[in-house]
Amino acid sequence: MIDGHVHLVGNGSSGSGAKLSLRSPQHRLLARLLLREVGLPASALHGNLDELYRDRLIELIEDSPLSHAVLLAHEQTYSSDGLVLPDFGSMYVSNNDALSLVRRSRKLLPAVSIHPARADALYELDRCVDAGAVMMKCLPNCQNIDCSNRRYQPFWERMAHHGIPLLAHTGGELSLRVYDSRLADPTLLELPLRCGVTVIAAHCGTSSLLWDRNYLSTLGTMMEVHPNLYGDNSGMQTPFRSRHFKALLRAPFHGRIVHGSDFPIPVSGLWGAIRGLVPWGIWWRMRQESNPFTRDIQLKQAMGFAPETFMRLGRLLPAR
Repeated sequence: MIDGHVHLVGNGSSGSGAKLSLRSPQHRLLARLLLREVGLPASALHGNLDELYRDRLIELIEDSPLSHAVLLAHEQTYSSDGLVLPDFGSMYVSNNDALSLVRRSRKLLPAVSIHPARADALYELDRCVDAGAVMMKCLPNCQNIDCSNRRYQPFWERMAHHGIPLLAHTGGELSLRVYDSRLADPTLLELPLRCGVTVIAAHCGTSSLLWDRNYLSTLGTMMEVHPNLYGDNSGMQTPFRSRHFKALLRAPFHGRIVHGSDFPIPVSGLWGAIRGLVPWGIWWRMRQESNPFTRDIQLKQAMGFAPETFMRLGRLLPAR
């Protein structure tokens, strides 16, 4: 049972180089809600967040039914010319940070994040794979990555050679500052798919807010063409994304979904209960579960996600 979507977060307090920029009141409020989900005080944002978050993360994963969790690094925002845009990005977690933290628990697997426009992108990809990376993660709409850009084809081909999947955010984004919302379109993933990369469309292109464009049907059409395209059900225990759960249980999605929590995004079964996906009695019992990883699994099982959903990622990741 593998969680393929777990975020590593920090403020650099331990010398990790991690960054967290909360410029808007919306993002500051959301950060406090996320810390409450983790079980940390709001004061951690300006304290030793690095160690507090990492210790708590490992504690929760070790105490969950998960056999493994894929820990995600987070790349900076770059221009199309490969220059860092330091004043834009909301978050940064280095590849080395993710690669080193997994040594603290056998349950952790590292996913790195590399902008293909970087001058050293191919070298960094090779280095990270040699160090044990099992996945590459990107948020195209936040990191300014147009995955359809032909200049990135050598990068996708190298990924296919290494056999590591691409976890790419699709659909709306609420937690981080968006650079270009058009880059959330899953059709832009056609190039890496044609290069032979196994692609996992995070959130299945669903909308995070009422006014977001919903790409779910687009993704379904793409799945009928690309057998190497999957989606994940991460970050969907929320007010608006939860309305798409029913669709993921039907064709063409039901056999192409992998499990992900999007930790530390809050897991509330209330929205599933309101939509009739989870009986109220089960919701009441599960809300007593303090471990968000366990609660997320239990709620999705109650909704009808098959056991294969939680194990499917195991055959998509390279052996390490």
